[in-house]
Amino acid sequence: MFKPLLRITLPGVAAATALVLMASVASAAVWSSTARFGSWSNGGFTLYNNVWGSNPGPQTIWANSYSNWGVWSDQPNTNGVKSYPEVTKTFNAAVSSFSSITSTFSDSLPGTGNFESAYDIWADNNADEIMLWTYTQNVGPLGSYQTTASIGGSSWNIYRGSNGSNAVFSFVRNGNETSGRVDIKAVFGWLSSAGWLSSATLNSVDFGWEITSTNNTGENFQVNSYSLST
Repeated sequence: MFKPLLRITLPGVAAATALVLMASVASAAVWSSTARFGSWSNGGFTLYNNVWGSNPGPQTIWANSYSNWGVWSDQPNTNGVKSYPEVTKTFNAAVSSFSSITSTFSDSLPGTGNFESAYDIWADNNADEIMLWTYTQNVGPLGSYQTTASIGGSSWNIYRGSNGSNAVFSFVRNGNETSGRVDIKAVFGWLSSAGWLSSATLNSVDFGWEITSTNNTGENFQVNSYSLST
């Protein structure tokens, strides 16, 4: 398992050390890529580097499996999400066809930078985007605060908005977690009861990190374990 890098006070030495160690981790992994939209399929899931934002810095994704992977990301201290490295699974099925939809996660995160760990769930032919934020550092969700609710055994602060293309419902964990469980079907049930969903079709479930900035230093993000069960 790759461990977080020790901080060194000399910026040039720190950057060089980070690059050397990241290169070592990537070369030892089953797969790695520096391509902005590099992808790899494993176990019914697909991993994406997904550096989609404007004027991004370099990012390397590596993986041993869909449940053990990570990125080294060096993003400038400017506004706007630069990347969303993710593991995704496609369903395109009615939520009612599943008796349950749950997921567990464990990730290791840097102590600096602007980012969040989040599930990005697409529904209703991508008309609805449901985000479950499990950890947030110096960033906030789109839209306006609606309420706080206990759903699937966890407390969430709930926001509602739009990005201009689709509705966005953000559920922000009431307390950061680097490991835990989410009940995705229970979230769908809450949204349906609120009358916010146009229908109840699950298109895909993604998990990763929306990275806005790493304060001009390379940082490591890692998924230690991950599961998605239906």
